[in-house]
Formats: sequence, C-alpha cells, structure tokens
Amino acid sequence: MNTLKTSLVILLTILVASCTNQQKPGQVQVEGGTIQGTVTEDLTIYKGIPFAAPPVGDLRWKAPQPVEAWEGVKQTTEFAPAPMQGGNHPSGKSEDCLYLNVWTPAKSADEKLPVMVWIYGGGFSFGSTSAPVHNGENLARKGVVLVSIAYRVGQIGFLAHPELSAESPNGVSGNYGILDQIEGLKWVQNNIEAFGGNPDNVTIFGESAGGISVSMLCASPLAKGLFHKAISQSGGSFGPTRPTTYPGENMKTLEQAEQDGIKYLEKFGVSSIDELRKVDAEKLIPEGWTMPGSWPVVDGYVIPDDQYKLYEAGKYNDVPVLIGYNSDEGLSFPAGRTPEEYIETVTERFGPFADKLLEAYPVGENSVPRSARNLMRDAAFGWPTWSWARLQSKTGKSPVYLYYFDQHPEYPEDSPQADHGTPHGVDVPYVFMNMDTSNPNTTEADVKISEIMGTYWTNFAKNGNPNGENVPQWPAFSNDNPKVMYLKTNPETGPVPDEESLKVLDAYFEWRRTPEGQEWAK
Repeated sequence: MNTLKTSLVILLTILVASCTNQQKPGQVQVEGGTIQGTVTEDLTIYKGIPFAAPPVGDLRWKAPQPVEAWEGVKQTTEFAPAPMQGGNHPSGKSEDCLYLNVWTPAKSADEKLPVMVWIYGGGFSFGSTSAPVHNGENLARKGVVLVSIAYRVGQIGFLAHPELSAESPNGVSGNYGILDQIEGLKWVQNNIEAFGGNPDNVTIFGESAGGISVSMLCASPLAKGLFHKAISQSGGSFGPTRPTTYPGENMKTLEQAEQDGIKYLEKFGVSSIDELRKVDAEKLIPEGWTMPGSWPVVDGYVIPDDQYKLYEAGKYNDVPVLIGYNSDEGLSFPAGRTPEEYIETVTERFGPFADKLLEAYPVGENSVPRSARNLMRDAAFGWPTWSWARLQSKTGKSPVYLYYFDQHPEYPEDSPQADHGTPHGVDVPYVFMNMDTSNPNTTEADVKISEIMGTYWTNFAKNGNPNGENVPQWPAFSNDNPKVMYLKTNPETGPVPDEESLKVLDAYFEWRRTPEGQEWAK
C-alpha cells in the first residue's frame, strides 16, 4: 500500500510539474530567457527580441556581445527603437537597437520551415525593421519563417579609427554594422528551431544597403555556414577601393577609413575614442546621408579584400543567389540635373574613360534622358550585379538567377515622365506583397506581379530555385546563356539590359584595378 501511495505521489508531482512548465501559446524559450509573442489565427509574431547586449557605453564601436539574460517572460509585441540616425523615427531611435523580429506560420517547433532573414537598406546611414513596407506577414503566409534583423548604421555602425583597431583583438575597426548582421544570423542558427524554422535552410535577402550587405556576407568568411541562399535587390559590392568614393565605388581600405576617423574626432574637440564614447549619441549623427564613417570598409577580416578579386579567386560563400536591380535607378541617383552638370560629373568621376562612357550613355542636348541616367544605374547597381552573376557562374557551383525589375506606369509621350522607368526602392513592397490597394495608383497589374515576386522569392527560399507552379519559367543565368528575367506586368526572359554599354563600364572598372588606375584614383 505504501508503495502504491508513493507511486501516486510521484505521478501527481510529475503532472503538476508538467502543467507548471507548459508554456502559454506564443511563448518561446530563446537565448536570454522566455519571450511572449502575439498569436493570430495563422501566424505568431514576435517583435523586439534582443539578439545581443545593448552596444552602449564602453560597447559603443565594439563587436556585438552576448545577449543579457532577463527574468520572467519578456513581452515581444512591439518593435524596438530604430538605430541612431538622422531625423525622427516613428518607433523612436536608440543606441540600444540590436533586436530582431519573427513572423512564423508554424504551429509547432518541429515543422522545420524555410527561414528568410531580411536586411534593410538606407545607405548604411538610415533604416529600421519597423517600416510598414517590411511587414513580414504576407511572405510568412507563403510557408516561411520571416526574420528581420537590425544593425547599427552611420558613424556609430561604421566608424574606423587607429585606436579602435588597436583595441580590437583582430586589429580592425569600422564594420560593426556588418558584425551585427552576422550576430543576428548566429542567433537564427541557435534559436530559430523554437519557432518552427529550419537552421539548415536560411536565405538572407535585402535591398540597397541591405542588398550590398548580402553581397558582403557572401564574401565574408565570418558568415560561412550561417545561411544557405542569398537574394540581393539593387545590391552588390564589386567596385575597387577609392579614397574619394562614388556609388559603385563606395569602399575604402582600413587605412583610408582610419584617417577619416581621425578627422572625425577633431570635429568634436576630443583627442581619444574614450572621450568620444562619452559624447551623446545624438550629436554623433548628421541629419543627412554623409561620408565618411558610414560605410563598410575592406578591413582584411570581416571583408578580406576587393570583392571582385575574391570572386575571381573563388574565395566566397558559394550558395545559390537571386540578384537584380531596377530599370531606372538613375532617377534616384542623378549624375546631374542639366547636360552640363552631367558631363562635368562624368568627367570628374571617370577621368580618361569619360568620353567613352558619354558615348555609351549619351546625354541630350537640353536634358538628361534615361540613356544618360542609366550610367548611374549601371555604375551603382547594374555592373555590380552583372559582375556578380558572371563571376559566380565562372568560379562557383551554385546557380545564379538574374532579374531586371521594370514595373511602372506607362506615361503619355508628351509627359515629362515619358521616359521614366522604375526608380530605386520601389521593388520592396512588391517583394513583401505589401501593395497599398487603397492607393488609386496601385493597379491590378501591380498586385499580380507582386504575387509573382513573392512566389519566386519564397520558392527560392524553399528550394534554391524560384520556379514552381503558376509562375513563368525562370532559367538560371550562365555565361553561355546569359538570360535575365524581366519582372513586369507580364514577366518574360530577355538579354542583359544595355549590355554593350555595360561592357564599356566594365573596361573602366578593369582599368581601375591596374596600377595606373589605382594611382589615378588617388
């Protein structure tokens, strides 16, 4: 009888403990403690999950540190503040900004769904995960776990300085924002199973500075194994370093960036990094997008070398990639408002190649038409993306899918916008399937191509191939068969856009890597 009583007591104890340990719907155990998300009919959403310690005080301008544990259940139902940046921000802004968000359709932790990790753009000076256009609900409903990660921007995210390099165990400085992204990807590897995600099937994707970040992560040995596919929208970082930077030639060497950092300190009347760490963060951030100190650098550690050279040598993370750019990026990055300004800008930047490029990208007699604007489109986005596709097709084993986004209104011939294509950044709501259908300018064709793009992107995340049911066939790019998917009202494949002009630009970049070209750029 005593044995029976003892057994019943033990059983009751186990049952009580089991009930006590049962987590409520939407509760998940992650590094640091337990979090509570928002449970909806078909998704569970978590906002503001810390993935590293707050990079404040002595941790300003240091690599991200392990997350700090918390007591009890952390409510993760609101977005965290945006990183420090110019202007105001709807969700506020703070140096304490290393948080991520998760949208998951999984009903249990063992579903092993594909994972997509979004990296926002903003010229490495702005950006946040809380922008409505980055809402991950609709993509998650296509059967993926959607994660968006924050990273430090501007001078707080990318300042290089000899003192910072000296205090680093790796002897480098300036790439803190990229290290934040890598830390976020490590968090995904260690925690995403709890959300029903598969850590062995992670796709990184981003636009503009986010797409450039994706490119850099593909070249960084520190990111090896943290993702398995990559999508870059208007990204790519294949230009050579240059002391005076331009779109497409944004990178500096660590030594060059450190010299900029010395001048940056002088602005604040301080003589050491310790003193600058005591300056209020608001004072460190300019209102506009400014260099120096707000762009990643070739430091030999996070970014080992000129990325073009790395890809030529096959030294990169060889994963399937889906990459592309928009048809009229030059609308957002004009080389000049008048023909005279355009010619002057091209001459200043491209030097001995200016005449050839002015012939390949001609300006009008009284205007700067799309033919001229395309030089800035291609220098910043077209050439890096085309080079990425060609180099990976040559030296890698994983497939490349190349696209050209050309969805835009058809303007009347007599309109000032008659030759306008698709400007920078317009692709983002299409990919996230967050089209504003209340806007009278949003057409049925816009909704249709948005659905197709969301399907392509999530198919790629699932299988490393965008193809599937109900979407046009998209062939992989190769140097023998350089097909491009034109994403527009009726998607179809076509040739590389303006390939002959791109070849002239390619000759410029090839020259820039010669001793003569390097000396000229100084």
